[in-house]
Amino acid sequence: MATEKGRHLGFEDKLIHNIRGASALSSGPMSLSLGIGDDAALLMPRPGHQTILACDWFLEGTHFLRDRHPADAVGWKSLARALSDIAAMGGQPRCFLLGLALPPTRTGRWLDQFLRGLRRAAQKFRCPLAGGDTTRRDQILINVTAIGEIRKSQAIVRSGARPGDVVCVTGRLGEAELGLRRLRDRRKVNMKDPAVRKHLYPEPRIALGRWLAARRIATAMMDLSDGLSSDLPRLCAASRVGARIFAAKLPNVSSPSSSRLQNTAPVSPMELGLNGGDDYELLFTVQPGKARSLPRSFHGIPLTKIGEITRERSLKLICSNGCEQPLEARGWDPFGK
Repeated sequence: MATEKGRHLGFEDKLIHNIRGASALSSGPMSLSLGIGDDAALLMPRPGHQTILACDWFLEGTHFLRDRHPADAVGWKSLARALSDIAAMGGQPRCFLLGLALPPTRTGRWLDQFLRGLRRAAQKFRCPLAGGDTTRRDQILINVTAIGEIRKSQAIVRSGARPGDVVCVTGRLGEAELGLRRLRDRRKVNMKDPAVRKHLYPEPRIALGRWLAARRIATAMMDLSDGLSSDLPRLCAASRVGARIFAAKLPNVSSPSSSRLQNTAPVSPMELGLNGGDDYELLFTVQPGKARSLPRSFHGIPLTKIGEITRERSLKLICSNGCEQPLEARGWDPFGK
């Protein structure tokens, strides 16, 4: 992404100039020795650290609806989603690259609001825009590449879970899915509704991920973007283990709030908690000894023990009545029918 000063800027150059001005951080630690304005950015790595790279698409019609999702929420969430992958390894965000394709009709007010939300997220998570690319397209396509760092040997990966480890999650599961259903279901949506805000303005668990990594508490970790039933199998496959999840221990959204839908089929808190996507909470495993001293919350974010890792490479859901059934992957699948 390059910018140019002068009176003879082309349309794309002016667009990039606006993006640069609206997205710059006013304060915060900078690891960039050269940012927007040249052919590429220059990042100064810190001694004793490893670089984390994460890339995330955010597509109109697939991940957001132009007529239902506020533009500033699209800006916020496009960055927050990518930074959740940094948080899932216990890392600290440093900067990001933005790929943006949009129609000319969205280069005015919509773009201004999008950049406002993007800027708020960049300031909140202290992660400046370093560059990117823009182009024209009928639908809005957003791609964010997030760059983070972590001290050498501290990164938490998916492959570290071992039989006997305790399975834990952060936050309440299914809340963002409930917020999406309400957003689609109602003509007038209460933007102060916690479930709606969880869907529109997710907060990656960066501080919590760093805490788990620095204290070497988690043996394996990933973020919950597609739903527990779909993401847990990925962690187990990487670690070559299985898991038993106890339905009664899942921190689901409550029953009353889950039933307040007008035009869609009723959905149970259990279904939301197992299959709802977009939560961007953390799924992690802990050795039994350390699990006993794990606090119930971290800075107000609940930490809940929901199951255990098993040697048998199968995934089981233990129902409240003690019955055991296979845990089927029924979360978000971009290639699903």
